[in-house]
Amino acid sequence: MNIGEIARRAGVSRSTVSYALSGKRPVSDETREKIQRVIDDLGYRPNASARALANGRTSTIGLVFPPAGDHYTGMQLDFIGSVVEAAATYDYDVLLSPSGVDSDRSFQRLLGERRVDGAILMEIRLQDDRVDHLLAEDFPAVCIGRTARPEGDWWVGLDHTALAAACVHHLADLGHRRIAFVNRPERLLRAGYESAHRGLDGFTKAAAERGLTVRTYTCGDDAPSGQACLERILHDDPATTALVTLNEAALGGLYRGLAHAGRHVPRDFSVTGVVASRWAETVTPQLTAADVPAAQMGRLAVDLLVERLDHPDGPPRHHLLTPPISLRASTGPAGAVAPPSPAPEPTA
Repeated sequence: MNIGEIARRAGVSRSTVSYALSGKRPVSDETREKIQRVIDDLGYRPNASARALANGRTSTIGLVFPPAGDHYTGMQLDFIGSVVEAAATYDYDVLLSPSGVDSDRSFQRLLGERRVDGAILMEIRLQDDRVDHLLAEDFPAVCIGRTARPEGDWWVGLDHTALAAACVHHLADLGHRRIAFVNRPERLLRAGYESAHRGLDGFTKAAAERGLTVRTYTCGDDAPSGQACLERILHDDPATTALVTLNEAALGGLYRGLAHAGRHVPRDFSVTGVVASRWAETVTPQLTAADVPAAQMGRLAVDLLVERLDHPDGPPRHHLLTPPISLRASTGPAGAVAPPSPAPEPTA
């Protein structure tokens, strides 16, 4: 079934059917209703590729989202889901491209073959060649995250600097003086991931303001790495009474490490960080955290991209979000934590 057959049955020209479907030119209500009746009777669905050739739009947006490791974390999946749901409200499909750098073939196909009308980029680095390439090509794109110089970009960002600092001040107000910071993996820090760098910056500056004794750690995105990291923290400074983390995937391991060390949360040790709310609520006790608004950020990114597609000459716009800390059950006043006694020496 094609437009020609619809036109014949409706008694109109092919171009009239095309205008009725695309909305490019006005068609009378009577004619539109006649065409729609034929379409409904025949069960016609316009071919997406042909429609794209006709109107220059694919009705598809690209989500350029490389997994940071060998799997997507829960927070990353939340972002993907929120973008797909928000795009559907605009009648857009989403094409996922796991491209980490500008030279990836997937990224090049996305641009060179114009498979999508625009793109949303995630896992942003402070110096990101993908963002530079899209800007040079004048390709409509929105970032979830910020580069080091985001002035000319369209983006939605989380203020990791302010949020990590807020976590430090919250712990300091509770009397904690020796605090650890658990960041994302070392390779992401070396690659320039903006959230890891900005979170570290906010933590160290706030700790200096409050005169705290701190140590910073990188940690793999999994529970075993979290447990190993917690063991390092207590080995390096047994008097540590609290930690701040950006690594939700390691959260379960951090808790497990504290339990194995005999540290009760929050009586003996407080834990807080920047984590999506549904993950903060899966641990026991529930995590006091600056909740990452993944659904809101995905929705805002899609809104900005659709706005950019509809108004290509508009000035760059952005949203920087700083959600409050949600007080749950994982933080409490600092107690007098005595370092565990060393194991007795074996006797001969």
